Amino acid sequence: MMFDSHCHLNDDAIYPRIDEVISDAKKTGVSKFLVVGYNKASSELAVKIAEKYEECYAAIGFHPCDIFDITEEEFQDTLKLASHKKVVAIGEIGLDYHWEKEQSRRDLQKEYFIRQIEFANEHHLPISIHNRESNEDCLRILKEHKPLFGGVMHCYSGSVEMLNDVLGLGLMISLGGPVTFTNAKTPKEVAEVVPLEKLLIETDCPYLTPHPHRGEKNEPKYICLVSEEIARLKDISKKHVDQVTYENACRLFNIHE
Repeated sequence: MMFDSHCHLNDDAIYPRIDEVISDAKKTGVSKFLVVGYNKASSELAVKIAEKYEECYAAIGFHPCDIFDITEEEFQDTLKLASHKKVVAIGEIGLDYHWEKEQSRRDLQKEYFIRQIEFANEHHLPISIHNRESNEDCLRILKEHKPLFGGVMHCYSGSVEMLNDVLGLGLMISLGGPVTFTNAKTPKEVAEVVPLEKLLIETDCPYLTPHPHRGEKNEPKYICLVSEEIARLKDISKKHVDQVTYENACRLFNIHE
């Protein structure tokens, strides 16, 4: 059994084929999916998918690149989805400095990141964190506004040295397609040293397709390639990686069999 802890079955590149995509993934051993929202429409669709498919769960919230030009009503209406029984996390939330260079826009990202962390704490939910080229500010905010019910650094791209800070906050690390890239030195180093009991696996589909399928749209069926590479790097069996990361995800998202 594998748990794709971060996928976008609600993306236009996937959703029209969702039955086929889920079926193909289940054939490779994927038995649970966390469908992650990034704005109002995608969060609503994530919940709709989770309602229809027993093996799917939803995370709702605003990606840092999607908080501009939203109204307070839109923000609040989206967060109301957290009351749904299959919403198990707030995400993906965080900071993205790759696309945003203006300080005023970065400050707005920080404001919404903090508000969503505080909302998650109030509603006893973990968070799924997007952190791109914003390590210092991201860690500072997480230390000052600690997620009380845990969370995960989705598609972790930080250094090995940063791991201690992240794990010290009680957060988990999730690895996806980049760990399979032939030139991805840092993700491979992270995979080697991160404790297995702190690790999740994901696809972030339709993005970050694992080697040797780079250039294609990513799908949950390819998560087996992530698991295989982590097993190789840790010199343990793929079955053990699958089992422990599955249990980790169920524990973090409070999903009971």
